[in-house]
Amino acid sequence: MSNLTAPRDTHTPAPAPDGTTHRDVVVDTAPPRLAALDVTRLIAALAVMLFHWTAFHHTYWAGAERDQTAAEVWPTLSLVSSWGNLGVQLFFIISGFVILLSCWGRSPARFIASRVGRLYPAYLVAVLAAAALQFVIWPDMGTNREPWELLPNLTMFQGGFPGVGHLDAVYWTLWVEMKFYLLMTLFCWIGITARRVLVVAVTWPIAGLMLQGIGPALGFPVWLRDLVDQVMFPEYAPLFAGGMVLYLVYSHGHSLARWGAVALNAVLAAVLRANSAVEGTPEVTGYSHPWWAYVLVVLGLFVLVAAVTLTPWSRWRIPGSSLAGNLTYPVYLLHQLWGWWIIWLLADHLPAPAVLATAICVVLVAAWCVHRWIERPWGPRLRARVLRVLEPRAEATEARTP
Repeated sequence: MSNLTAPRDTHTPAPAPDGTTHRDVVVDTAPPRLAALDVTRLIAALAVMLFHWTAFHHTYWAGAERDQTAAEVWPTLSLVSSWGNLGVQLFFIISGFVILLSCWGRSPARFIASRVGRLYPAYLVAVLAAAALQFVIWPDMGTNREPWELLPNLTMFQGGFPGVGHLDAVYWTLWVEMKFYLLMTLFCWIGITARRVLVVAVTWPIAGLMLQGIGPALGFPVWLRDLVDQVMFPEYAPLFAGGMVLYLVYSHGHSLARWGAVALNAVLAAVLRANSAVEGTPEVTGYSHPWWAYVLVVLGLFVLVAAVTLTPWSRWRIPGSSLAGNLTYPVYLLHQLWGWWIIWLLADHLPAPAVLATAICVVLVAAWCVHRWIERPWGPRLRARVLRVLEPRAEATEARTP
């Protein structure tokens, strides 16, 4: 989400305003963590969680009766949480920022290794747990997934396989993130500079939208239009691109061109999301929000990321911020299906507020366990193994670095 997925191995120093990187200078200390950004990421995950639990159309709150939707059980909270799916847009903006930070000055092998080590340990556990829940523990969940879909889901590339669904619907965002990582790997191979980042951040969203728009008029076959959508994902490109330029401002300083690129992507992202949400949100929540409100909220998300990275907020030391950042990814992976199961189990026995509080606590504890016992021990090992395969000399050098 990632991502939803700010890199935990942020030892790569940000380029200096004069354009130098760690290839030019030796830096012995890691850059300071952006505590407010870590907290913002967890808030985004919790917003998505509340959306799925209290606003999304499901009837698990009704227990055995199953005659009330979540919004009917939570008439006031759902009005607010129906906006929570925009947490995904916030994730994508943050991902553009932190992934550019993560890969700047790195070789493609180092970047790939860092992403594999960061994403896969928790993800593999989450996929196996989701399979156990819906095929063994709770087969009446009604997700319409088949056991054979487990294997492609373990790759995290199932979104690119025809006829394969996500074992947990939240994985669709990981497929979008994965495509962004593949583009950034190519960018690492070409070589990242401030000028190239600006060019990519402007041309990528515009080119994707143009190809998407003119494809039918030019008679592009369906498979080619689908390929454009898969490779360039124009609906989400402005979010990632805007986050990338915000990192450019963070690392290289302010300029009219950079802020112009941020504004361009913010407007494109806001309009695209508003167009999509006006049609989609009523179908999944029953609420119809005005088009202009979606535009303002998405623009506000860009302002929020700018505030927590470019203002004095970025220097705040917030107790628990590191834990918040570490919990974000496993919370996102685990919350939907397991939260619904907890709600279904307890809805007949406890008041709704107690059920909600219990579900939140259980998911947070489970996320901490995944981070403590899966991510922390296995992430670095997997990262080192991948780097050893892709770039043996680099892995050996890194192993000797204190």
